[in-house]
This record gives sequence, C-alpha cells and structure tokens, in this order.
Amino acid sequence: MSDTSRPVGTAGAYEAVGVDVDANDRLIPRYRALARTAQRPEQLGAVGAYSGLFDLSGFERPVLAASTDGVGTKVMIASLAGRLDGVGRDLVNHCINDILCAGAAPLFFLDYLAATGMSEDDKVAVVSGVADACRESGVALLGGETADMPDLYPDGHFDLAGTIVGVIEQDREISGAEIAPGDIVLGLPSNGLHTNGYSLARAVFRLRPEDGAWDVRRERLAEQPPSLGESIADALLRPHRSYWQQLRGSLVRIKGIAHITGGGVGGNIERILPAGVRVQLDANRWARPPIFDLIQQRGEVAEAEMYRVFNMGLGMAVVVASGDADALLAEIDGALQIGEVLTSDVTVSDRVAIMSASGVVE
Repeated sequence: MSDTSRPVGTAGAYEAVGVDVDANDRLIPRYRALARTAQRPEQLGAVGAYSGLFDLSGFERPVLAASTDGVGTKVMIASLAGRLDGVGRDLVNHCINDILCAGAAPLFFLDYLAATGMSEDDKVAVVSGVADACRESGVALLGGETADMPDLYPDGHFDLAGTIVGVIEQDREISGAEIAPGDIVLGLPSNGLHTNGYSLARAVFRLRPEDGAWDVRRERLAEQPPSLGESIADALLRPHRSYWQQLRGSLVRIKGIAHITGGGVGGNIERILPAGVRVQLDANRWARPPIFDLIQQRGEVAEAEMYRVFNMGLGMAVVVASGDADALLAEIDGALQIGEVLTSDVTVSDRVAIMSASGVVE
C-alpha cells in the first residue's frame, strides 16, 4: 500500500501546519508583564512556571471555592467588532460572581485562550482584559495557557475560558439553606446580556457566519437603533459586571446569592432555594435594559422565553432576613427590593414566580 501523505518539510514544519512557536515565545514576556500588574503578596514564585503557587497561611480554616467558565459565543461578536479586551473582563467577572454566591473572596485566576490565525496583538488584547479585571478586584493572575489549534477553529476565531479560586473561612459559607418564608429578595441590576444568551442574540441580529459576509455582519453591528441610543455592538459587548465590591462588606448578613446567568432569572434563583419555600419577584421594580426589548421585538421571542434565556436586567438576586433588608438596601450600592420568600405551595409547579408589566411570566 502506497503512502499518500505529503511531507511538511523539516525547518518550520510546525509553523507550516499552523503553529508558530516563535510567535508564542514572543508572547510570553508580554503575558508576564500583564500578570505582574495583577499580583497578590500570597503568590509564591514567578509567573511562567509549570504551576502557580499561593500561600493560604493567613487563613484560620480556609475552605477553597473554585469555578471554571467561558464567555460563550460572545467572543464571535467581539471578533466581528474588533473589540477583544472586553471579553477578558467578561470572563474574570463572571467567575468572580460565581464563587461570590458561596460568600468566597476571589484569590487567583488562570485563563485559557485557544485560537487559529489570531495575531499576537489580538491575543495580548484579550489577556490584557483579563489582567485589568483581576487587578480591579484584587485577584492574582497566576498563570494561563495559549494554544494554537489549527483545524479545530476556523481561521481568525478563538475561544476563551478560565478558572478562579477563592476562599472563605469554614462555617461562613453562604448556601441558601437557611432561607425561610418572610425573607426579602434584593436585586443588583445588570448592564445588559453579560455573558449569556448570545447564540439567540446573534441569530436575531443576523450576526452568524451563515447570515452573510464579514463586512455585512459588521455593518449590522454598527447599527444604532433609536431605542438603544447606542450601537448594537456597544449594547452587546458591554462587559459583565462584577458584584464583589458591592457585596463583600455585607456577606455575613446574606442568606443566599444567585448569579443570574445561563438558565435565566427563575432557573438560577431556584438553585439556591431549600425545600418548603418559593419566591415571588416583581420585575417592574428593576430596570430592563433596552437591548432586551429590541431582541424580543425583532426575534418575536415570547416573554417567558426571554426570562428563561436572559438575565433581563437582573445580575444578582440576594436573599436576606426581613429585619436586615432596610440596612442592606442602604449599604449595598444599587440594591433594590424586588421580591419576597413565601411558603411553598404544592399546587404551584414553579418555585419562582415573576410578575412583569404584562402579568405573570409563564
């Protein structure tokens, strides 16, 4: 049997198949410079080793909290718009919020960037967003990985994921287990889609590869509908908010925290509810960013589906005792009273009822 494979040569063979080792070597000092802007005194050793080390001796009984996530198809909109630093912020802030739901303080972060045909400057732009968000929240950028993946991703496309580790003293974890009827639900507003629902948004605004040439889709992103007061790109690429600074001083008086991400409003709040209770929310009490109305109108999306896919203007739901509600409303910047905890009724299938301007969301 003859061998029909084609030789790729000797010198530069790896580059010939899509992996430029020299380019990656040039990136390492630039990444290290970014990581040095987001450090903590507990770090041990230099960035660039095979593993990152972190000293926990300053905690009495540390319990580690960890989360891994990605940015999803929002990266495709960022590529289309040529605005890449924001997705790094998205990634870090999303992960911070996830471990914040347990009451954990963020300690360190590691990122993973995989791409094909992505320039060195574009890679640095992504990682610079990661470093900026880490620095703003006092998180150490402990390390990361960049991988060139020819054949796995189309040329010019990339994916971004990351892992965060935080800490909480034992017995101070927030689990939602003590949520009880009579408790109050506070809400912290979102600034848009954050990092969820982008596959539907891309379909509605015709931004997918099958919806036309690159330049045509980029023009659609530049559209400025009067109802938005900004371009579609601005509305869709606004970075995911971090709620760490708002909540860090109030955690000891909070019973439960839900980060409103994939699964929408009701699905995420239900995750923190113990048996025997349900929640009723009044969506008229928080602002709904106009991007959601535009998606709903252009896509003819049902109200219930909107609340199942998107955060609808609610970034975090925080459950507190009724006696603490007024003090926490004054203490937590931007907090709104949006609902209450009720006794669960076996005749009610949905444990989270949402009242909107048009009635109960079903």
